[in-house]
Amino acid sequence: MIVAAPQILSDEWMIIGRQEDTGFGGRIDLLAMAPDGALILIELKRGRTPREVVAQAIDYATWAEALDAEAVGRVYARFTGGGNLAQDFRARFGMLLDETTLNQNHQVVIVAASLDASSERIVAYLAKRGIAINVLCFQVFDTDAGQLLSRAWLIDPIETQVAATVDARPSDREPWNGEYYVSFGHGESRSWDEARRNGFISAGGGTWYSGTLRLLSPGDRIWVKAPGYGFVSVGIVRGEPVAFRDFELPDNDSVPIPAATALTRASYHSEFIDDSDRCEYFVPIDWVATVTLDKAVQEVGMFGNQNSVCAPKTPKWRHTVDRLKVLFPI
Repeated sequence: MIVAAPQILSDEWMIIGRQEDTGFGGRIDLLAMAPDGALILIELKRGRTPREVVAQAIDYATWAEALDAEAVGRVYARFTGGGNLAQDFRARFGMLLDETTLNQNHQVVIVAASLDASSERIVAYLAKRGIAINVLCFQVFDTDAGQLLSRAWLIDPIETQVAATVDARPSDREPWNGEYYVSFGHGESRSWDEARRNGFISAGGGTWYSGTLRLLSPGDRIWVKAPGYGFVSVGIVRGEPVAFRDFELPDNDSVPIPAATALTRASYHSEFIDDSDRCEYFVPIDWVATVTLDKAVQEVGMFGNQNSVCAPKTPKWRHTVDRLKVLFPI
C-alpha cells in the first residue's frame, strides 16, 4: 500500500528502494528520500518485537549512513528497473539533486498497526536525545464506500525532520550559536524582491517546507540564503507564521492590505490558498540588511540546506556566520 501510495507516509517523500540488501544479514523494508536529499529508512513492525524492529532499524541506519551518491543511485535503479535518480528527483521536487548534500542526514520511521508501551518508551527515549526516529501507526477499515485509512504519528514529523538537520555526526556537533539558517527559494513560487521590500520570508507547497517556520519566534535572528545565489539578508523575526489568505502587508498609508492582493511577482502557491497543509505561510521580518540576488554572498564551504528553517549544530554553520558578519554590508 505504501509503495502504491507513498502519501500514506508523507506527501513530500519519494520511495527509492524496497527490500534492499544491507549486507548486515537483512533487508531494509523501504527507503525513501526527502526534498533535501535526506534518506528515510522505513521499517515495518509486523510480526516483530519492539526491540527487534528498533534495533534492526538502527542497524540499517549505519548501513545507510555510508551510502554515497553513486550507491544511492544504484539503489534507485534497482527499485525502478533502470530509473535515473537525478532526473526523477527533479521531476518530483522541481529542483536539482545536489550530490554534495545527498544523504547528509537521515531519519528512521517505524510503521506499525499499533504501538505497545515498550516501543513507545524506546523511541521516545532516542528522540529526546536527538535521534531522528519516529513511529507511524495506522489502521485500515473496510466500509461500503471502500477502504479508509486512519494514521497517527508518535512524534510530530516536523520535530523528526528538524532532528535530522543537525548536519553533523555526533562527534562533530557543537552547541548551536542561536542564529537560524533560512532557505528562501526564489522563483515562480516566491519573489525575493517582494520579500525584501515588504519584510517577510515564506515557504509552502507542503508541511515539509512550511512546518519548520514554526521554529522561529519573535526576536530570533535569521540569515537568509537564496539557493543558487547565496546569502541575501540578515533580519529579526517579528511575528509567528501566518497563512497566505490571512497575511497582510502595510501600504504607504500604514493600512494593512491582503498579501494575496499586493504580491504579484510570484504565485506563492496561490492554488493551495484554502489548503492549510499546502498553502504558503509567511513570517514577518525586520530586515537588518539585505542585498539583491546579483550581490548575494557565497563562498566555498558555506552552509547550505533545503529545509526552510534549521538551527545547525555544526562547525560549518559557525564558520558561515563568522564570515557573513565580515562580508555582509551591516
